[in-house]
Amino acid sequence: MLEKTTRMNYLYDFYQSLLTPKQRSYMALYYRDDYSLGEIAENYGVSRQAVYDNLKRTEILLEEYEHKLSLFRKFEERRKLIALIRQSMNEHPDDNDKLNRYLDELEELD
Repeated sequence: MLEKTTRMNYLYDFYQSLLTPKQRSYMALYYRDDYSLGEIAENYGVSRQAVYDNLKRTEILLEEYEHKLSLFRKFEERRKLIALIRQSMNEHPDDNDKLNRYLDELEELD
């Protein structure tokens, strides 16, 4: 569950501007502020089922955006490459070819 919450928070960070205000609010309350479905439903005067359905549709939409745009995947790849570069710099300070290859890969992601 924590892995899904973390992923949804990242996807929300990357794609929130593509969501409606209600979708943004439900996602922020549920995933960021840890509100229950019942609490969100009470705040909006709707049923728990309506909140659940909206969240599920929004989760699917965020995954579709990620499938098409890959912003989160590229972000993760950049983080991994940066970690490899730092590790390599510590282990092999004279290995410029390897570092340049990592940097080229990093630049291609943007």
